[in-house]
Amino acid sequence: MKQETSEKPMFARPNYYQGILQLRDVNDEILDFVSRQIKKRGDVAVTKKVNLPNGMDLYITSQKFIRILGKKLKESFGGEMKMSAKLHTRSKEGRDLYRVNVFFRPLKYKRGDIVKIRGDEVKLLQVGNRIFAMDLKTGKKIKIRSEDLRRD
Repeated sequence: MKQETSEKPMFARPNYYQGILQLRDVNDEILDFVSRQIKKRGDVAVTKKVNLPNGMDLYITSQKFIRILGKKLKESFGGEMKMSAKLHTRSKEGRDLYRVNVFFRPLKYKRGDIVKIRGDEVKLLQVGNRIFAMDLKTGKKIKIRSEDLRRD
């Protein structure tokens, strides 16, 4: 994902953010997806980008958008998504204000891969929010839990 340095966020405080989208072990397809989703929304900006050895953190100005984007990533690419909120400050009216973190790591498998699940070889037919595979011995279509495809 490329971030143009000439583009300034539309917010007065350049370090303002409501949450962090934590992307780990992602490929260019996922980065492009995230970039397109951010560009679609005129009221959302990335105020900071931190590159890490296994991914990146994007500091984003909309908590609601981060939550929605995390769900879209999981539905589209499958994988592990965790959402957490952390108390940031308290408003003058006494309301607690939180920042949200959304962690996303895709599955290392894709459609067409052959993997072993509970001792049986299966071919992955659909990898996304739901994972379906075909048992290579019996030809039966089965549903797989994402926990069974977790990273080694």
